[in-house]
Amino acid sequence: MARTPSNMILLGSKAPNFNLLDVTSNSTLSLFESKGSIGTVIMFICNHCPYVKHVNPTISKLAKDYNSDEIKFIAISSNDVVNYPDDSPEKMKINAIDNDFNFPYLYDETQDVAKSYDAACTPDFYLYDSNLELVYRGQLDDSRPGNDIESDGSDMKNAIQCLIDGIENKELQKPSIGCNIKWK
Repeated sequence: MARTPSNMILLGSKAPNFNLLDVTSNSTLSLFESKGSIGTVIMFICNHCPYVKHVNPTISKLAKDYNSDEIKFIAISSNDVVNYPDDSPEKMKINAIDNDFNFPYLYDETQDVAKSYDAACTPDFYLYDSNLELVYRGQLDDSRPGNDIESDGSDMKNAIQCLIDGIENKELQKPSIGCNIKWK
């Protein structure tokens, strides 16, 4: 488990479209069909990473608080399932059920989507506005496994609320820290 920071790509960057399998519904979803009218949270997560396991309850709660037609949540797993079979689509579906995800959990088998987003770690978070322009990237909050800070999603909550309220997010955007994406 390498502690890997997210790549802090330029704010204003456009979200690349994708067509990926949603393991929870067994259907293919595109970003353009799944985006929110105000904003879209895209999360690169996986099943086995301790950093993701640590924040799964917070992700689930945050999505329940905000997931609507206005704000949509989308999770993507891009890990190599040959060398990391715990991240297989079958186990992704179980993970989504166990964590009560109310959002799509997409499988990026080719890893092309992760590369197009310049995703580096799990978890890695992006918030795009209604035009699919990046307004936030980085961490969910300051909590990490073992640092005794409760995970509350404060950084992402603030970014979402700023977007909803139509105000600039003036908070420092810090990189997420997690396991590196398991490239093929």
